Amino acid sequence: MAKYGFSVQVKGDFNTVIEKVTAELQNEGFGVLTDIDVQATMKKKLNIDQRPYRILGACNPQLAHQAITVDPDIGLLLPCNVVVREEESGAITVAFMDPVAVLNLVKNPAIEALASSVRDKLLSVRDTLV
Repeated sequence: MAKYGFSVQVKGDFNTVIEKVTAELQNEGFGVLTDIDVQATMKKKLNIDQRPYRILGACNPQLAHQAITVDPDIGLLLPCNVVVREEESGAITVAFMDPVAVLNLVKNPAIEALASSVRDKLLSVRDTLV
């Protein structure tokens, strides 16, 4: 996995995995602000068929508020993206943006502490999917 994220592969139906990821994010205080269906977009815009691929924009409102209070421009790096994609093998990969890696760009100790908290919550979501 890239240095800016972490992931897990799971078995199951793609839509069921999306539902589980969304529910587990909610359990950790995240809502899904955006849901980009890349498969549908590629078909519509480029007439390309590809396996299911969705980008969920997850946000924990309390932590986002704290971050925005510290640095109003932090919204450029939000929300935390979660990718759910079907592999050629049929397995489903759930990949999470690593907020520590991304928010390290800010070089602010208060933001680094928040990023660590968000990372812990996302790792907890990942661990429930195993």
